[in-house]
Amino acid sequence: MAKIAVSKSASRSAGTRLQHSLLWRIKVRLQFTGWFQYLPTATAALALLLVAAMGRLIGVWPLVLFWIPACLGGLLLAVTLLDLVTVKLGIRPAEAVPRPTDDLDAFDLMRTRRSCRSFQPRNLLESHLSQVLASVRAHTAADVLIGDSPIRFEYIAGSLTVWPSVGAHEFLVAIGPKAYDRMAIVDVGRSLQRVVLDATRMGVATCWIGPGADHASVVQHLGERFDPEADHIICVCALGYKSRYLPLFIHAMQYGQRRRLPLASLFFADAELREPLDVGAPPFARFGRSYEVCQWSPSSYNGQTTRCVGVADTTGDAAQAIRFDFYASTRSRYYAPVAVGIWCADWEAGCEALGIAGRFAALPAEARGVHAEPDVPHYDVSWIADNPDTAGALTARA
Repeated sequence: MAKIAVSKSASRSAGTRLQHSLLWRIKVRLQFTGWFQYLPTATAALALLLVAAMGRLIGVWPLVLFWIPACLGGLLLAVTLLDLVTVKLGIRPAEAVPRPTDDLDAFDLMRTRRSCRSFQPRNLLESHLSQVLASVRAHTAADVLIGDSPIRFEYIAGSLTVWPSVGAHEFLVAIGPKAYDRMAIVDVGRSLQRVVLDATRMGVATCWIGPGADHASVVQHLGERFDPEADHIICVCALGYKSRYLPLFIHAMQYGQRRRLPLASLFFADAELREPLDVGAPPFARFGRSYEVCQWSPSSYNGQTTRCVGVADTTGDAAQAIRFDFYASTRSRYYAPVAVGIWCADWEAGCEALGIAGRFAALPAEARGVHAEPDVPHYDVSWIADNPDTAGALTARA
Protein backbone atom coordinates (compact mmCIF):
# COMPACT_ATOMS: atom_id res chain seq x y z
CA MET A 1 0.00 0.00 0.00
CA ALA A 2 2.85 2.37 0.81
CA LYS A 3 4.43 1.72 -2.57
CA ILE A 4 1.12 2.35 -4.33
CA ALA A 5 0.63 5.61 -2.40
CA VAL A 6 4.11 6.77 -3.28
CA SER A 7 3.55 5.84 -6.91
CA LYS A 8 0.27 7.75 -7.04
CA SER A 9 1.85 10.76 -5.34
CA ALA A 10 4.77 10.77 -7.77
CA SER A 11 2.35 10.43 -10.67
CA ARG A 12 0.29 13.39 -9.47
CA SER A 13 3.46 15.43 -8.96
CA ALA A 14 4.67 14.61 -12.45
CA GLY A 15 1.25 15.43 -13.86
CA THR A 16 1.23 18.78 -12.05
CA ARG A 17 4.70 19.62 -13.36
CA LEU A 18 3.63 18.69 -16.89
CA GLN A 19 0.49 20.78 -16.59
CA HIS A 20 2.43 23.76 -15.25
CA SER A 21 5.07 23.34 -17.93
CA LEU A 22 2.42 23.15 -20.65
CA LEU A 23 0.59 26.20 -19.32
CA TRP A 24 3.88 28.07 -19.04
CA ARG A 25 4.81 27.23 -22.62
CA ILE A 26 1.40 28.35 -23.84
CA LYS A 27 1.72 31.61 -21.87
CA VAL A 28 5.20 32.31 -23.26
CA ARG A 29 4.05 31.46 -26.77
CA LEU A 30 1.13 33.87 -26.50
CA GLN A 31 3.40 36.58 -25.09
CA PHE A 32 6.00 36.28 -27.81
CA THR A 33 3.41 36.09 -30.63
CA GLY A 34 1.82 39.31 -29.40
CA TRP A 35 -1.57 37.92 -28.33
CA PHE A 36 -1.26 37.57 -24.57
CA GLN A 37 -1.80 41.26 -23.84
CA TYR A 38 -5.31 41.08 -25.30
CA LEU A 39 -6.48 37.87 -23.59
CA PRO A 40 -7.15 39.16 -20.03
CA THR A 41 -9.46 41.91 -21.30
CA ALA A 42 -11.20 39.56 -23.74
CA THR A 43 -11.56 36.84 -21.09
CA ALA A 44 -13.07 39.28 -18.59
CA ALA A 45 -15.47 40.55 -21.26
CA LEU A 46 -16.65 37.05 -22.19
CA ALA A 47 -17.02 36.03 -18.54
CA LEU A 48 -19.20 39.05 -17.79
CA LEU A 49 -21.33 38.47 -20.88
CA LEU A 50 -21.75 34.82 -19.87
CA VAL A 51 -22.97 35.87 -16.42
CA ALA A 52 -25.44 38.25 -18.05
CA ALA A 53 -26.65 35.54 -20.46
CA MET A 54 -27.13 33.03 -17.63
CA GLY A 55 -29.05 35.61 -15.63
CA ARG A 56 -31.41 36.16 -18.53
CA LEU A 57 -31.86 32.43 -19.28
CA ILE A 58 -32.96 31.65 -15.74
CA GLY A 59 -35.30 34.59 -15.77
CA VAL A 60 -33.44 36.77 -13.32
CA TRP A 61 -33.31 40.43 -14.28
CA PRO A 62 -31.96 42.28 -11.27
CA LEU A 63 -29.40 44.99 -11.88
CA VAL A 64 -26.39 43.07 -10.56
CA LEU A 65 -27.13 39.83 -12.44
CA PHE A 66 -27.78 41.25 -15.88
CA TRP A 67 -27.40 44.92 -16.62
CA ILE A 68 -24.12 45.56 -14.81
CA PRO A 69 -22.25 42.49 -16.20
CA ALA A 70 -23.83 43.03 -19.64
CA CYS A 71 -22.72 46.66 -19.81
CA LEU A 72 -19.25 46.00 -18.41
CA GLY A 73 -18.77 42.95 -20.64
CA GLY A 74 -19.84 44.88 -23.72
CA LEU A 75 -17.52 47.74 -22.84
CA LEU A 76 -14.51 45.43 -22.31
CA LEU A 77 -15.29 43.58 -25.54
CA ALA A 78 -15.37 46.89 -27.42
CA VAL A 79 -12.06 47.88 -25.84
CA THR A 80 -10.54 44.53 -26.86
CA LEU A 81 -11.65 44.98 -30.46
CA LEU A 82 -10.32 48.55 -30.48
CA ASP A 83 -6.95 47.35 -29.11
CA LEU A 84 -6.74 44.61 -31.75
CA VAL A 85 -7.49 47.02 -34.59
CA THR A 86 -5.30 49.92 -33.49
CA VAL A 87 -2.37 48.04 -31.92
CA LYS A 88 -2.25 44.48 -33.23
CA LEU A 89 -3.31 45.32 -36.79
CA GLY A 90 -1.83 48.83 -36.71
CA ILE A 91 -4.88 50.52 -38.26
CA ARG A 92 -4.71 53.95 -36.68
CA PRO A 93 -3.92 57.57 -37.52
CA ALA A 94 -0.29 58.62 -37.88
CA GLU A 95 1.26 60.16 -34.76
CA ALA A 96 3.76 62.98 -34.51
CA VAL A 97 7.37 62.61 -33.43
CA PRO A 98 7.58 63.68 -29.77
CA ARG A 99 9.39 66.89 -29.02
CA PRO A 100 12.74 66.89 -27.16
CA THR A 101 12.70 67.65 -23.45
CA ASP A 102 15.40 70.32 -23.38
CA ASP A 103 13.41 72.35 -20.86
CA LEU A 104 13.78 69.71 -18.12
CA ASP A 105 16.69 69.66 -15.70
CA ALA A 106 18.50 66.38 -15.04
CA PHE A 107 16.33 65.44 -12.07
CA ASP A 108 13.00 66.13 -13.78
CA LEU A 109 14.22 64.22 -16.83
CA MET A 110 15.03 61.12 -14.77
CA ARG A 111 11.88 61.47 -12.67
CA THR A 112 9.50 61.74 -15.61
CA ARG A 113 11.11 59.03 -17.76
CA ARG A 114 8.86 55.98 -18.10
CA SER A 115 9.27 52.63 -19.84
CA CYS A 116 7.43 52.76 -23.15
CA ARG A 117 5.04 49.87 -23.73
CA SER A 118 3.75 50.84 -27.17
CA PHE A 119 5.81 52.25 -30.04
CA GLN A 120 4.86 54.01 -33.24
CA PRO A 121 5.55 52.12 -36.50
CA ARG A 122 7.84 54.89 -37.78
CA ASN A 123 11.62 54.46 -37.64
CA LEU A 124 13.89 56.71 -35.65
CA LEU A 125 14.90 59.86 -37.46
CA GLU A 126 18.43 59.60 -38.85
CA SER A 127 19.57 62.42 -36.57
CA HIS A 128 18.14 60.68 -33.49
CA LEU A 129 19.68 57.33 -34.37
CA SER A 130 23.04 58.99 -34.95
CA GLN A 131 22.89 60.67 -31.54
CA VAL A 132 21.88 57.44 -29.81
CA LEU A 133 24.78 55.54 -31.36
CA ALA A 134 27.16 58.37 -30.42
CA SER A 135 25.91 58.07 -26.82
CA VAL A 136 26.53 54.32 -26.99
CA ARG A 137 30.13 54.88 -28.04
CA ALA A 138 30.69 57.47 -25.32
CA HIS A 139 29.26 55.37 -22.49
CA THR A 140 30.90 52.07 -23.40
CA ALA A 141 34.44 53.40 -23.84
CA ALA A 142 36.96 51.50 -21.75
CA ASP A 143 38.01 54.59 -19.77
CA VAL A 144 34.48 55.23 -18.42
CA LEU A 145 33.70 51.69 -17.28
CA ILE A 146 34.05 50.62 -13.66
CA GLY A 147 35.24 47.10 -14.43
CA ASP A 148 37.97 45.77 -16.68
CA SER A 149 35.85 43.71 -19.08
CA PRO A 150 34.55 45.29 -22.29
CA ILE A 151 30.83 45.55 -22.93
CA ARG A 152 28.98 46.63 -26.06
CA PHE A 153 25.52 47.49 -27.31
CA GLU A 154 24.55 46.17 -30.74
CA TYR A 155 21.85 48.00 -32.71
CA ILE A 156 19.13 45.91 -34.35
CA ALA A 157 16.41 47.12 -36.71
CA GLY A 158 13.90 44.30 -36.81
CA SER A 159 10.95 42.75 -34.98
CA LEU A 160 12.48 40.88 -32.08
CA THR A 161 10.42 38.54 -29.95
CA VAL A 162 9.90 40.63 -26.80
CA TRP A 163 7.34 41.21 -24.07
CA PRO A 164 5.49 43.33 -22.94
CA SER A 165 6.21 46.21 -25.34
CA VAL A 166 4.22 46.26 -28.57
CA GLY A 167 5.31 47.73 -31.88
CA ALA A 168 9.00 47.91 -31.00
CA HIS A 169 11.25 47.34 -34.03
CA GLU A 170 14.53 49.05 -33.07
CA PHE A 171 16.69 47.77 -30.23
CA LEU A 172 20.00 47.96 -28.42
CA VAL A 173 21.26 44.57 -27.29
CA ALA A 174 23.59 44.68 -24.27
CA ILE A 175 26.37 42.11 -24.56
CA GLY A 176 28.96 41.17 -21.97
CA PRO A 177 31.56 38.43 -21.69
CA LYS A 178 30.48 34.78 -21.77
CA ALA A 179 32.29 34.06 -18.52
CA TYR A 180 30.32 35.49 -15.61
CA ASP A 181 31.67 38.93 -14.70
CA ARG A 182 29.43 40.72 -12.21
CA MET A 183 31.13 44.09 -12.61
CA ALA A 184 30.62 43.92 -16.38
CA ILE A 185 26.91 43.43 -15.71
CA VAL A 186 26.90 46.46 -13.39
CA ASP A 187 28.63 48.40 -16.19
CA VAL A 188 25.89 47.32 -18.61
CA GLY A 189 23.24 48.76 -16.31
CA ARG A 190 25.15 51.98 -15.72
CA SER A 191 26.15 52.58 -19.35
CA LEU A 192 22.81 51.67 -20.89
CA GLN A 193 20.93 53.87 -18.43
CA ARG A 194 23.09 56.83 -19.45
CA VAL A 195 22.19 56.09 -23.09
CA VAL A 196 18.52 55.85 -22.07
CA LEU A 197 18.72 59.28 -20.41
CA ASP A 198 20.34 60.78 -23.51
CA ALA A 199 17.58 59.23 -25.66
CA THR A 200 14.90 60.57 -23.34
CA ARG A 201 16.34 64.05 -23.72
CA MET A 202 15.86 63.76 -27.52
CA GLY A 203 12.24 62.61 -27.18
CA VAL A 204 13.13 58.98 -27.98
CA ALA A 205 11.19 56.46 -25.88
CA THR A 206 12.87 53.40 -24.40
CA CYS A 207 11.95 50.18 -22.63
CA TRP A 208 14.31 47.96 -20.64
CA ILE A 209 13.61 44.32 -21.50
CA GLY A 210 15.15 41.57 -19.39
CA PRO A 211 13.11 38.39 -18.85
CA GLY A 212 10.76 39.42 -21.67
CA ALA A 213 13.28 38.92 -24.47
CA ASP A 214 13.60 35.68 -26.44
CA HIS A 215 17.36 35.36 -26.76
CA ALA A 216 17.07 32.91 -29.65
CA SER A 217 15.38 35.58 -31.77
CA VAL A 218 17.96 38.15 -30.65
CA VAL A 219 20.87 35.90 -31.64
CA GLN A 220 19.22 35.22 -35.00
CA HIS A 221 19.02 38.95 -35.76
CA LEU A 222 22.58 39.59 -34.58
CA GLY A 223 24.02 36.96 -36.86
CA GLU A 224 27.81 37.15 -37.08
CA ARG A 225 27.88 40.01 -34.59
CA PHE A 226 27.29 37.48 -31.80
CA ASP A 227 29.90 34.88 -30.83
CA PRO A 228 28.33 32.19 -28.63
CA GLU A 229 31.79 31.18 -27.42
CA ALA A 230 32.65 34.66 -26.11
CA ASP A 231 29.42 36.68 -25.73
CA HIS A 232 26.47 36.71 -23.38
CA ILE A 233 23.28 38.74 -23.86
CA ILE A 234 22.58 40.66 -20.65
CA CYS A 235 19.42 42.52 -21.62
CA VAL A 236 17.69 44.38 -24.46
CA CYS A 237 16.45 47.96 -24.73
CA ALA A 238 13.71 48.93 -27.18
CA LEU A 239 13.97 52.33 -28.91
CA GLY A 240 11.41 54.37 -30.79
CA TYR A 241 8.66 56.93 -30.46
CA LYS A 242 5.91 56.47 -27.92
CA SER A 243 2.42 55.69 -29.20
CA ARG A 244 -0.74 56.59 -27.34
CA TYR A 245 -2.35 53.35 -28.54
CA LEU A 246 -1.77 50.83 -25.77
CA PRO A 247 -3.65 47.61 -24.87
CA LEU A 248 -5.78 48.06 -21.75
CA PHE A 249 -4.12 45.14 -19.95
CA ILE A 250 -0.61 46.55 -20.49
CA HIS A 251 -1.82 49.98 -19.39
CA ALA A 252 -3.20 48.48 -16.16
CA MET A 253 -0.01 46.46 -15.59
CA GLN A 254 2.14 49.56 -16.12
CA TYR A 255 0.03 51.58 -13.71
CA GLY A 256 0.51 48.90 -11.05
CA GLN A 257 4.29 49.11 -11.42
CA ARG A 258 4.53 52.81 -10.58
CA ARG A 259 4.69 52.28 -6.84
CA ARG A 260 8.06 52.73 -5.17
CA LEU A 261 9.50 51.85 -1.78
CA PRO A 262 10.12 54.77 0.60
CA LEU A 263 13.63 56.17 0.86
CA ALA A 264 13.89 54.74 4.37
CA SER A 265 13.71 51.25 2.86
CA LEU A 266 16.40 51.96 0.26
CA PHE A 267 19.09 54.14 1.88
CA PHE A 268 20.79 53.15 5.11
CA ALA A 269 23.42 54.35 7.56
CA ASP A 270 24.90 50.91 8.31
CA ALA A 271 26.13 47.97 6.25
CA GLU A 272 23.60 45.66 7.95
CA LEU A 273 20.80 47.77 6.38
CA ARG A 274 19.05 48.29 9.69
CA GLU A 275 19.25 52.03 10.32
CA PRO A 276 17.63 54.27 7.66
CA LEU A 277 19.81 57.08 6.39
CA ASP A 278 18.61 60.58 7.27
CA VAL A 279 18.91 61.99 3.75
CA GLY A 280 17.60 65.38 4.84
CA ALA A 281 20.25 66.05 7.47
CA PRO A 282 23.93 67.05 7.08
CA PRO A 283 26.18 65.80 5.65
CA PHE A 284 23.88 63.86 3.29
CA ALA A 285 21.33 66.56 2.57
CA ARG A 286 23.50 68.20 -0.10
CA PHE A 287 22.80 65.31 -2.48
CA GLY A 288 19.21 66.55 -2.77
CA ARG A 289 17.08 64.76 -5.35
CA SER A 290 19.77 62.21 -6.16
CA TYR A 291 18.04 59.91 -3.67
CA GLU A 292 14.69 60.40 -5.35
CA VAL A 293 15.87 59.57 -8.86
CA CYS A 294 17.45 56.35 -7.59
CA GLN A 295 14.18 55.53 -5.86
CA TRP A 296 12.41 55.82 -9.23
CA SER A 297 15.04 53.94 -11.23
CA PRO A 298 13.71 51.10 -13.40
CA SER A 299 14.26 47.49 -12.35
CA SER A 300 13.09 44.08 -13.54
CA TYR A 301 9.39 43.67 -12.65
CA ASN A 302 9.82 46.83 -10.54
CA GLY A 303 11.56 44.68 -7.93
CA GLN A 304 13.68 47.54 -6.51
CA THR A 305 16.48 45.19 -5.48
CA THR A 306 19.18 47.85 -4.92
CA ARG A 307 20.15 49.27 -1.54
CA CYS A 308 22.63 52.02 -0.65
CA VAL A 309 24.67 52.80 2.46
CA GLY A 310 25.87 56.35 3.09
CA VAL A 311 29.20 56.68 4.90
CA ALA A 312 30.36 59.88 6.62
CA ASP A 313 33.77 60.93 7.89
CA THR A 314 33.36 62.40 11.38
CA THR A 315 37.02 62.93 12.26
CA GLY A 316 37.05 66.63 11.42
CA ASP A 317 35.17 69.62 12.78
CA ALA A 318 32.18 68.86 10.56
CA ALA A 319 31.02 65.51 9.22
CA GLN A 320 31.52 64.95 5.50
CA ALA A 321 29.75 62.44 3.28
CA ILE A 322 32.60 60.55 1.67
CA ARG A 323 31.09 57.43 0.16
CA PHE A 324 27.95 55.62 -0.91
CA ASP A 325 28.05 51.82 -1.11
CA PHE A 326 25.64 50.10 -3.49
CA TYR A 327 24.28 46.63 -2.69
CA ALA A 328 21.99 44.07 -4.32
CA SER A 329 19.37 42.74 -1.92
CA THR A 330 18.79 39.44 -3.79
CA ARG A 331 20.90 36.58 -5.15
CA SER A 332 19.97 37.37 -8.76
CA ARG A 333 23.08 36.93 -10.90
CA TYR A 334 22.01 39.24 -13.72
CA TYR A 335 18.98 41.44 -13.10
CA ALA A 336 20.07 42.62 -9.64
CA PRO A 337 23.54 43.82 -10.76
CA VAL A 338 21.93 45.48 -13.82
CA ALA A 339 19.63 47.32 -11.40
CA VAL A 340 22.67 48.35 -9.30
CA GLY A 341 24.23 49.77 -12.45
CA ILE A 342 21.08 51.73 -13.25
CA TRP A 343 21.18 53.25 -9.77
CA CYS A 344 24.83 54.14 -10.31
CA ALA A 345 23.94 55.95 -13.53
CA ASP A 346 21.13 57.96 -11.95
CA TRP A 347 23.20 58.76 -8.86
CA GLU A 348 26.10 59.85 -11.04
CA ALA A 349 23.85 62.02 -13.22
CA GLY A 350 22.32 63.61 -10.13
CA CYS A 351 25.70 64.40 -8.61
CA GLU A 352 26.90 65.86 -11.92
CA ALA A 353 23.84 68.13 -12.01
CA LEU A 354 24.65 69.31 -8.48
CA GLY A 355 28.32 69.86 -9.29
CA ILE A 356 29.47 67.18 -6.85
CA ALA A 357 32.48 65.29 -8.20
CA GLY A 358 33.11 61.65 -7.46
CA ARG A 359 34.13 58.32 -8.90
CA PHE A 360 33.09 54.66 -8.76
CA ALA A 361 35.30 51.90 -7.39
CA ALA A 362 34.84 48.39 -6.08
CA LEU A 363 36.36 48.42 -2.58
CA PRO A 364 37.48 45.39 -0.57
CA ALA A 365 35.67 44.63 2.67
CA GLU A 366 38.47 45.93 4.90
CA ALA A 367 38.45 49.30 3.13
CA ARG A 368 34.74 49.57 3.93
CA GLY A 369 35.16 48.56 7.55
CA VAL A 370 33.26 45.31 7.01
CA HIS A 371 34.58 42.25 8.82
CA ALA A 372 32.19 39.59 7.51
CA GLU A 373 30.87 39.88 3.95
CA PRO A 374 27.37 38.35 3.76
CA ASP A 375 26.02 36.71 0.64
CA VAL A 376 22.95 38.97 0.79
CA PRO A 377 22.95 41.92 0.71
CA HIS A 378 25.69 41.63 -1.91
CA TYR A 379 28.10 44.57 -2.12
CA ASP A 380 28.92 45.65 -5.67
CA VAL A 381 30.44 49.11 -5.93
CA SER A 382 30.99 52.45 -4.17
CA TRP A 383 30.71 56.05 -5.25
CA ILE A 384 33.50 58.03 -3.58
CA ALA A 385 33.37 61.80 -3.27
CA ASP A 386 36.33 63.73 -4.67
CA ASN A 387 37.08 65.64 -1.48
CA PRO A 388 40.76 66.26 -0.72
CA ASP A 389 40.03 66.48 3.00
CA THR A 390 38.34 63.09 3.20
CA ALA A 391 39.61 61.20 0.16
CA GLY A 392 41.62 58.85 2.34
CA ALA A 393 38.92 58.18 4.90
CA LEU A 394 37.35 55.18 3.22
CA THR A 395 36.72 53.06 6.27
CA ALA A 396 33.18 53.10 7.65
CA ARG A 397 32.82 54.29 11.21
CA ALA A 398 29.26 53.14 11.80
